[in-house]
Amino acid sequence: MRKKFKEWFSIQLAKNPGRMVLAVIFIFNVLFFVISALIISGLSLEGTEKMGFLEATFCTATMILDAGCIQFVVADIGKAGVATVIICLLIVLVGMVSFTGAVIGYITNYISNFIENANAGTRKLNLSDHVVILNWNTRASEIINDLLYCEEKQKVVVLVSDKKAEIEKEIHERISDTILREHNELMEKSRNMSFFKKMSYIRKNVIDRKVSVIVREGDVFSSKQLRDISVEEARIVIILGNDINNNMCRFETKERLEKNGKGNSQTIKTLMQVADMTADESSADDQKIIVEITDDWTLEVVEKIIKSKQVDGKCNIVPVKVNQVLGNILAQFSLMPELNLVYKELFSNKGAAFYSQEKEKVDDIEYVREYLKTHKYSIPLTFMEDSKGNSHAYYVAEKEKHINKFSVVTEVDKKFKINPGYNIEQKNIVILGHNSRCEDIMKGFAGFEKEWEYKDSDKKVLRIVVIDEKEHLEKMDYYKKYPFVIETVAAEIYDKDIILETLDRFVVTSTEDTSVLILSDDTAMNEDIDVNALANLIYVQDIINDKKAKDPDFDEESIDVIVEIINPKHHDIVNNYSVNNVVISNRYISKMITQIGEKEALFDFYTDILTYDDGTFGTFESKEVYIKKAQQFFGENNIPGTCNAQQFIRALFEASIDESIPEEHRYPTIALGYVKPGGKVVLFSGDQASIDVTLEERDKLIVFSNH
Repeated sequence: MRKKFKEWFSIQLAKNPGRMVLAVIFIFNVLFFVISALIISGLSLEGTEKMGFLEATFCTATMILDAGCIQFVVADIGKAGVATVIICLLIVLVGMVSFTGAVIGYITNYISNFIENANAGTRKLNLSDHVVILNWNTRASEIINDLLYCEEKQKVVVLVSDKKAEIEKEIHERISDTILREHNELMEKSRNMSFFKKMSYIRKNVIDRKVSVIVREGDVFSSKQLRDISVEEARIVIILGNDINNNMCRFETKERLEKNGKGNSQTIKTLMQVADMTADESSADDQKIIVEITDDWTLEVVEKIIKSKQVDGKCNIVPVKVNQVLGNILAQFSLMPELNLVYKELFSNKGAAFYSQEKEKVDDIEYVREYLKTHKYSIPLTFMEDSKGNSHAYYVAEKEKHINKFSVVTEVDKKFKINPGYNIEQKNIVILGHNSRCEDIMKGFAGFEKEWEYKDSDKKVLRIVVIDEKEHLEKMDYYKKYPFVIETVAAEIYDKDIILETLDRFVVTSTEDTSVLILSDDTAMNEDIDVNALANLIYVQDIINDKKAKDPDFDEESIDVIVEIINPKHHDIVNNYSVNNVVISNRYISKMITQIGEKEALFDFYTDILTYDDGTFGTFESKEVYIKKAQQFFGENNIPGTCNAQQFIRALFEASIDESIPEEHRYPTIALGYVKPGGKVVLFSGDQASIDVTLEERDKLIVFSNH
């Protein structure tokens, strides 16, 4: 019996030490009060001769809690015997230690542990309809930041393996910067308003901290810790991949890069755990699981998980191919730099944005024509079927409610003529540096070349020169499989003369549209992030400044400089060099993930508009957003006169499908806005009748078309 008790006590002490300490304190104090009460009642002191056991217990407690209450037991301490005083004092002293001290100490320790456990994130969170982010990378804070622009308050829980304090600081700084920037813009826009109008405008447009974020450290593979953050009740679960760049030594970084290029086992394990939990009958309905994919092996395994684990109406798994998306975006920005400014707004929850509604598919042309007759607050784009076979209509609008906002549209009396023989001009591009998405960038260029190739000429649509380190050029086999890469130049960042000579030979002397794409190595060590990109920017700016010094009439905008940076903190540095097209590449993925989480059907739409047709089927089925020069698009002396956006959108659409245009050159075109020289972008959002449109020769159109 004694042996069993010792075993039981040993197990309980190991499993629940706090509970055992509390039990010992309780038992000891009960025994102490009983014994003390018996002693006091047995002393039969003057005034306590008839004191019973319960009254003696009460007197014992009062003496312990307040030593002055000893007078209830010893009426006159001066007449009491030494033994009596000693006994009473011992009861007081022992009681103060065993009862008051032990209990207060235990409660203090319990409260301290409670706070510590809360900070450590070991207690269950009772949440629902929230956003869960598993793992952390350079895109994560941008996802949280974009939630600021949602109309409803957002709850976000982040589960990471380590660096909780650093992540909390990063989130705080990112959100604070955004709120400050938005506040300054708001004050600038309302500067000339009357007091009451200004107050109303600020109150209507102000952005506050409507995002509550909880960061926890733990194991993303642990079902217990996933349940503790209520992953089965989340609205969106975002599984992020790990960054390659880190503080390890270069050899470890290279080894990790090669390993991650073959497959990301962590993403697979996390998805398997989350898919099991969200597919359960007890989980919330219509949960979205967004998974970042950076390699083919991981994509293949994720697609198998989707087939076996995805349950319609429960968990919907959306794989986002990060490198492919960013590769296509950087290719499009090199070809049409103004798209960077356009997508900044369209891919976010701020201002004009893409929206979708599930609708039965009808003829695109007839639907757009009829829709435009009764809507002037949104622009219809196209119909598409998602991976489940459901048909969706897509729009551009300032707010989702504007899609169904009916309004009377007066008949448009404007007639436009467009150039039926319009074709994209030859593009010259210099690429400086590299990143992990070079293959995907080249695939984007290849798709563009096939869509816009000159059928009856040997002239190339694209002429690209790559200046990069010899090691990376060898890795890409000097871009031999891409015929539009006409030259590769091996140069380290310190080989200034080689870089400047190549830029001068290919950029400055070129008569065609020229872009310089400066890439930032996302596999570099943390301390080297964006270093090469910033150095290359200085070289390019040096060339432009020299050209302007020699020729005061030199048009700086004839050379478009697109700079990719990874760390948003370097944005201001780049802006100081008069570069409009600063591409914080990770932000686009973050914005897309945020929008896909709210509107899943946008995933297929984004995939479509970021991919050019390869000409396999002889027609241009895929639609994209294009930047087209107004003078070439409308033809010589054919640019429309002043009108409003409501008239412009409808007249251009009808002109693009005019039956007088040969069918092979008839491409339905929808105007989204225009770009002025200097980079001023005007998107047609809000009341189209209130937006004035006056185009000039150097202006460019923002259009949605299949060619």
